[in-house]
Amino acid sequence: MTDARTGRPWVGFDLGGTKMMAAVFGHDFRLLGRRRRKTKGNEGVKNGLDRILATIRDALREANLDDQRLAGIGVGCPGNVDLERGIVIDSANLGWRNFHIRDVLEQEFKCPAAVMNDVDAGIYGEYRFGAGKNARSVVGVFPGTGIGGGCVYEGQVLRGKHVSAFEIGHMQVNPHGLPCGCGRIGCLETEASRLAISAAAAMAAYRGDAPHLFAAAGTDLANIRSGVLAEAIKAGDATIERIVARAARLIGTAVGDVVNLLAPEVIVLGGGLVEAMPNLFVEEVERAARARAAPPFSKTFRVAAAKLGDDAVVRGAAAWAEARLTKAG
Repeated sequence: MTDARTGRPWVGFDLGGTKMMAAVFGHDFRLLGRRRRKTKGNEGVKNGLDRILATIRDALREANLDDQRLAGIGVGCPGNVDLERGIVIDSANLGWRNFHIRDVLEQEFKCPAAVMNDVDAGIYGEYRFGAGKNARSVVGVFPGTGIGGGCVYEGQVLRGKHVSAFEIGHMQVNPHGLPCGCGRIGCLETEASRLAISAAAAMAAYRGDAPHLFAAAGTDLANIRSGVLAEAIKAGDATIERIVARAARLIGTAVGDVVNLLAPEVIVLGGGLVEAMPNLFVEEVERAARARAAPPFSKTFRVAAAKLGDDAVVRGAAAWAEARLTKAG
């Protein structure tokens, strides 16, 4: 997005998932250039940083722009982020701790930068340009390997003083459940993430209850991806449909509690699972959320699938940088 005062473009950068992506935006958020690279987990700060800088420069080159004439850069990063100081506090995906990424980007590109959690960036993108556009408050839930969450309230990303917030995936939904990676028991992630769904689906395939899934992917969790689950349901594996529906209802129950606290207008569901099975997820989450929400709130919100896909984080990060840095200036 170009700064109206200078005509300079804004860059959005997505560090999450299995890829990193840089996008350059011009007037009215018209895409000028984009470049992707695969993310290499735990590759260390230096190698990771070199790849980030190269990806941004490649995107700028595609847009025929000078890398020293940017209005600003917004970055969405997985893990805990200090938004005020631009520090990645802890990112298990990248193997980073207390990395001052904002300082490095500002030094390299001679422009201001803003850093935020990647899910926060995604939901901010949906708030500005997608399924939550023009809403007063938007909650986002993104089931994947874990379950990420974010909230935009009256144009501001909900956060703590020094850390990103809204870790809906670590709400306890089963006090007698499995250990979570966070060290607690029975978190939503352990019951309703894609990894949890895939594990239950693999057991069903092993028992002979999901023949179509077994034929397509066996029992290897690495092969039981969102699209494979969707195809198995379409082919007639009723057990897999019940497993996915149960996970969606658990997410819906957690969402209903969030509705009781914040009364959001829109609940946006995103990520690969939702993209593969949008109707199933939206219907089950909405039904469970309305059943859980207290009577004054149960009819005050809508549930929608995300609209921006892979562009949500880069658009949201760039727009957040523009909103914060323009205001600060």
